[in-house]
Amino acid sequence: MDLYAALRAAIRAGEPVALATVIAGTAVAGKPAAAVGSKLLVRPDMPPLGSLGNAELDRIAARDTLAELEAARTGVRHYGPNGETTPEDLVGTPEVSVFIESWAPPPQMWIFGAVDFTGALAKVAKVLGYRVIVCDARETFATRRRFPMADEVIVSWPTPVFAERGHTLAARDAVCILTHDPKFDVPAVTAALKTAVGYIGVMGSRGTHATRMHRLNEVGINDQQELRRLMAPIGLDLGARTPEETAVSICAEIIACRSGRPARSLRDSAGPIHAG
Repeated sequence: MDLYAALRAAIRAGEPVALATVIAGTAVAGKPAAAVGSKLLVRPDMPPLGSLGNAELDRIAARDTLAELEAARTGVRHYGPNGETTPEDLVGTPEVSVFIESWAPPPQMWIFGAVDFTGALAKVAKVLGYRVIVCDARETFATRRRFPMADEVIVSWPTPVFAERGHTLAARDAVCILTHDPKFDVPAVTAALKTAVGYIGVMGSRGTHATRMHRLNEVGINDQQELRRLMAPIGLDLGARTPEETAVSICAEIIACRSGRPARSLRDSAGPIHAG
């Protein structure tokens, strides 16, 4: 397929795709850099299309472009003509400047549990640009009428959803488990930990979470480093009380986790999780 046709098709389908373009180059000792305007189209799990003029440069640039795409970033990278990246390797070589432009689909938020807090969280998540999926096994509660703001409402147990779609979750995405039913939240947590999702938040009191941890240990989930991925109780320690305030605290925690900025999570504090 033609590079531009593939780019157009991916963007129209909402699939992640990135285009690397040589925008500048210098020449040293008469040796030219890669031709300005050379392009390389990169998509996950597919071979690149096009070339920047050198097989090794293509390999290194494709690797970096995938990393930028996963983070939904656009920017400029600098290489030697053979993909050199370290300052030592770049000495005395032509420099190639490559502009990487990413078209990434919106981040996903999967909310498990069709409870009172779910509607508020879905609304705030939509404002922040998430594609929101609400999932609950109870057909009476998981309805479009209750959650019209969600992009998708699924009547299912967590395990089939993760089996079908878990591979699509990445660092920008979030899984929020708002149930208090171990038959639902233990499978959801277990499945979420097997994905590359960037945020896993679980609702409940400290006592509820202690019981949940015991149940997770019973089903073989006892790797402490993996369990540290769980943000439970969910949200920042803001003293939130209403569903709307709780939704803000959850989304603020997601932003803090993604950016690496320090923020006081309920998980890392003590005492009651609600204001007195």
